[in-house]
Amino acid sequence: MKTLIIYASVHHQNTEKIARAMGLVLNASVLNFFQVKPKEIKEADLIGFGSGVYFGKFHQGLIKLAQSLPLTKKKAFLFSTSGMKKNFIVNYSHNHFKKILKARGWEIIDEFNCLGFDNFGLLRIIGGINKNRPHQQDLAQAKDFARSLNKKIKE
Repeated sequence: MKTLIIYASVHHQNTEKIARAMGLVLNASVLNFFQVKPKEIKEADLIGFGSGVYFGKFHQGLIKLAQSLPLTKKKAFLFSTSGMKKNFIVNYSHNHFKKILKARGWEIIDEFNCLGFDNFGLLRIIGGINKNRPHQQDLAQAKDFARSLNKKIKE
């Protein structure tokens, strides 16, 4: 099974760290959303889409990419990093992106979220929140999540 991970990681590379950890376990190609080519999407059997959470949504570039995807029956998983633990805002970001993919025929098999360092806006005044996140435990959890995906796609 060929796996591709597409991510958007802008400020502190929080999401990129998670994407690369998952990529090691899944033996996946890991690409920033602006690097991916249509051929790579077409050839992949499973695609992970990951983003930081920006004002309650995935990165706009990743959203535009998803909206341009061909109709298909491919399997996907979602992951994100955010300044807050999973809550209605983080859930909304996943739900919004899931809705886009499902409208294109994609099947979402699982989701992952972890905290990431955030010093956007007023948080900069206090030096940010979640310093040193994602940390080693977060990366280990991302790898465990990827192992669970391996089991799900083999069932």
